[in-house]
Amino acid sequence: MTTETLQRTTSIAPGLALTALAVAVSCGVSRVGVSALLVAIVLGVAAGNLFRLPASIEPGLAFASKRLLRAGIVVLGLQLTLGDIWALGPGMIGVVVAVVCVGISSTLWLGRRMGVPRDQRLLIACGFSICGAAAVAAVDGVIDAEDDEVVSAVGLVVAFGTGMIGLVPAVAALLQLSPATAGLWAGASIHEVAQVVAVGGSLGAAALSAAVVVKLARVLLLAPVMAIVSLQRRRSGGSRPALVPLFVLGFLAMVALRSTGVVPDGAAAAASTVQTVLLAAAMFALGTGARLSAFRRLGARPVALATASTLVVGGVALGGTLLVA
Repeated sequence: MTTETLQRTTSIAPGLALTALAVAVSCGVSRVGVSALLVAIVLGVAAGNLFRLPASIEPGLAFASKRLLRAGIVVLGLQLTLGDIWALGPGMIGVVVAVVCVGISSTLWLGRRMGVPRDQRLLIACGFSICGAAAVAAVDGVIDAEDDEVVSAVGLVVAFGTGMIGLVPAVAALLQLSPATAGLWAGASIHEVAQVVAVGGSLGAAALSAAVVVKLARVLLLAPVMAIVSLQRRRSGGSRPALVPLFVLGFLAMVALRSTGVVPDGAAAAASTVQTVLLAAAMFALGTGARLSAFRRLGARPVALATASTLVVGGVALGGTLLVA
């Protein structure tokens, strides 16, 4: 180990130690059904606003908010196989594409009409249309948004997705949808992978399988969406991120690896846990940089946009699923 590497490791150790403690608490609390990412954000915001954090932990927090975040996105790729997604058939794949495209475009349009800042409406659009907090984190990795905007977007996507855990089964029962159809709708409409699993599990084995595969098909669209975001940011004359960020290429590489069948199911399950830990660490670090005074300035517009986005994504998903089914 070189002197420079040793110095860097030493500099990030205090911040990573605090982050590890927060992640341990978050994962422990998540066992009662609360999102570990949400707990991590709350802990980060509390730590950043209630205490004067020493400068010595800042390098570690910066490392967690950037490097660990991107590593979590890469590991997420091990949850997908191209074969399972292809088995959905062209109809349902079309529904997934429609949900993502219509969800993002309509949220951006509504956000602009509501006066929501550009970066924040992009974070909300991708988080609600693709895969929740992971999508918010991926967009932040490209556009480098303000911490307050990232934390608020993650909080909104977790809160609204949690609300859908009870709403989707209730509406499915009202419409007398079969378990398989309800599962397809859940996967196409609910924001977080963990939330989809919760709903699918409550509806039965057939619904769970359908819901997870459809949800992972939405996750796969994270890569082309990030490429488009990077291209548009370049054309806008602002920053010039890589056309396809390195962590997105890593994500695609993990998808390809899992699709070969060489990754055993046990390793994929372990990767899911690693992904949660990495993203929870990043959420805690981002939370420490968010200030409550800034949240008070956000107002009701982001909440209204999140509500509209949820309705659009859920409506497109339901209409498309009924048409295909």
